[in-house]
Amino acid sequence: MDNKRRGLFILLAVVLIIAGTVGGYLTGNFFGNTKSITQETTAVNADGTKKSVPLSDNRNTAIVSAVKKAGPAVVGITTKVYDRNIFDQQVLVGEGVGSGVIIDKAGYIVTNYHVVAQANNRKVTVSLSDGSSQPGTIVGVDPLTDLAVVKIDPTENMPVATLGDSDQLQVGEPAIAIGNPLGLEFQGTVTAGVISALHRTINMESQRFPLIQTDAAINPGNSGGVLVNADGDVVGINSAKISQTGIEGMGFSIPINEVKPIVKELIEKGKVVRAYLGLGLLDKQNAAKYGLQLKTDGLLVARVYSDGPAANSDINEGDIITAVGEKSITNLMQLKQILDNHKPGESLDLTVLSNGAEHTVSITLGTLPDSTN
Repeated sequence: MDNKRRGLFILLAVVLIIAGTVGGYLTGNFFGNTKSITQETTAVNADGTKKSVPLSDNRNTAIVSAVKKAGPAVVGITTKVYDRNIFDQQVLVGEGVGSGVIIDKAGYIVTNYHVVAQANNRKVTVSLSDGSSQPGTIVGVDPLTDLAVVKIDPTENMPVATLGDSDQLQVGEPAIAIGNPLGLEFQGTVTAGVISALHRTINMESQRFPLIQTDAAINPGNSGGVLVNADGDVVGINSAKISQTGIEGMGFSIPINEVKPIVKELIEKGKVVRAYLGLGLLDKQNAAKYGLQLKTDGLLVARVYSDGPAANSDINEGDIITAVGEKSITNLMQLKQILDNHKPGESLDLTVLSNGAEHTVSITLGTLPDSTN
């Protein structure tokens, strides 16, 4: 073999050695990264004891992190339902179980009104994520938004959820529901999906604000539990589920930004004080249920309550309210949201269509009668 060919073989050998070394490094580095241990975490054995286990990057997903952050603050809420027998004796006739979430170190818990509606003497039992239980007292309820606040005695290491910003939600981003479907036997159940839609309406007549729709499974017992984002921040309180035959993956949650001011008022006053017009109103959708076809956008005045703020105003049955202030009104939810942003004693200017002519009526708002009495 001449020197020229020998030199070529040596050069080729060197190139192959370098390529093999680099390739081996890159391959090892790739598989090493996918299997690298990022942290030690705690797992629970079947007997309830805990053990430390490694968690790789592949397993340490956003859902795992979000549940570790928010899950400990989710609780079970049990209400005992009593009745009177034929001897006028109080007897236990059943128990209701729902979910809730601890929102501060003082021991305040947010849940749904329907979870605690039948509680005896405003008392419930709260089951914490560490397995302990303690009595809770209902601080305040708001049936109109299906929200309630329960108070327990704070513990030394009370887990508290972080409340997020539901106005920042994006359709399609991850959504994780945590609660107690079907009772405490399944306490702390996690289901995951996405934000399916925002600003959903499922009952225009009674609903006060739009809801978050998600395909994360929400079942009976999840009520009062949380919907969290991939950062583990609470973005909603789970409240309703369409559970008809053939319909799956449609759960609904109250946006946390709507929850915050209501909870604040429930803690401070025990109830929500709302402004009141004293009018029975129908929008196009609801009027159609009664066989009425509105040809003009607005709210039909179906009734003027004799003891309400509008009783002595220039508004009559059959008129149509087309605007409040500078804002045009086409449905009841829009009006409810405007009223929720005003206090009793404040005034609103209503644009009223009567006999084909528009005029403005100023009404001093009253106080909505307490629906919990």
